[in-house]
Amino acid sequence: MGYVIEVSTTIATTPEEAYAALADITRMGEWSPECTGGSWLGGATTAAPGAKFRGSNRNGFWRWSTTCTVVTAEPGKEVAWESRVFGRPVALWRYRFEAAGDGATMVTESTEDRRGTLFKAGGPLASGVGDREMHNRRSMEATLERVKRVLEGDRSPQA
Repeated sequence: MGYVIEVSTTIATTPEEAYAALADITRMGEWSPECTGGSWLGGATTAAPGAKFRGSNRNGFWRWSTTCTVVTAEPGKEVAWESRVFGRPVALWRYRFEAAGDGATMVTESTEDRRGTLFKAGGPLASGVGDREMHNRRSMEATLERVKRVLEGDRSPQA
């Protein structure tokens, strides 16, 4: 296994509202600087264990997709999925939601690198990202900041 990254922020919303936003993979393009969105596969329409979706990603002119399987879907608590490319594991993505008092929620995004040696070596050619760990950390920080702004009612243009 590779690295694990965790990034957290407190958002002035309930755990259920934060979960609803982040478990809706079709909205991921609103928050993520790399993921442009997702589309449910095989008749799935919502996050549930075993549900599959295709995640679309971009970095500059690089474009790629992953096939993801939801592994955890507990409203107000956690949603997680495993991403695969060519049937091989790439990462486990997870969002956890914990009440933080005064109607706020601590949202923690984490990712676990599950790429094998070959995928790690080919990653920069496929995605244009040399340091995937640092890139993911920065992307996760930006994602949570955007989620926070939207859920707290700031609809101003993204930075």
